[in-house]
Amino acid sequence: MRSYITEFTGTFFLVLTIGLAAAEPLGALAVGAVLTAMIYMGGPVSGAHYNPAVSLAMLLRGRLAVRDLIPYWISQFSAAIAAAAVARVVADRNFGPMPGPGVGALSAILVEILFTFAMVLVILNVATSRAASGNSYFGIAIGLSVAGAMLAGQKISGAALNPAVGIAPNLLANQLGSMWIYVIGPAVGAIAATVVYKVQHAGEA
Repeated sequence: MRSYITEFTGTFFLVLTIGLAAAEPLGALAVGAVLTAMIYMGGPVSGAHYNPAVSLAMLLRGRLAVRDLIPYWISQFSAAIAAAAVARVVADRNFGPMPGPGVGALSAILVEILFTFAMVLVILNVATSRAASGNSYFGIAIGLSVAGAMLAGQKISGAALNPAVGIAPNLLANQLGSMWIYVIGPAVGAIAATVVYKVQHAGEA
């Protein structure tokens, strides 16, 4: 239960920060900073996934039990819905990610795949590999990877990189047309990153 509560808490503050700050000039840095802090808070308890795609990668990596996958997803999605609702109340914002004006679905999903791939590959290497065991920089590396991805991809795909971020606020805003991009893109990116990680660290348990 403590892992699920931690996943809810970390995901809630990540999504709330996205809702309140992502559109601001330094929004990506705010999101990266809050994610970094939440990772250090929750890493020792739940692994600090805060993202269904990351949980999928951790399952494939062997760092999450099959029985925990659905409860993690429930914690993450319910937290994202709660955070999106709070953002609407306090700032009257509907912030569901959408492809930018004139951006086609192929461009948007490629950005989601590629930057989720990069983020998850960083996570697997800094937070699960034997070579990086015990390091103190894992949270900073992950936070910076997300901030950089948002800066690079936000105007193309919205840079959700996270199915909870892509689905919850769009559900509340009744913007359903592009939600599939934020499910398929991050899932494909996470699976591809896990495959590459296993090649990088062949033979490592």
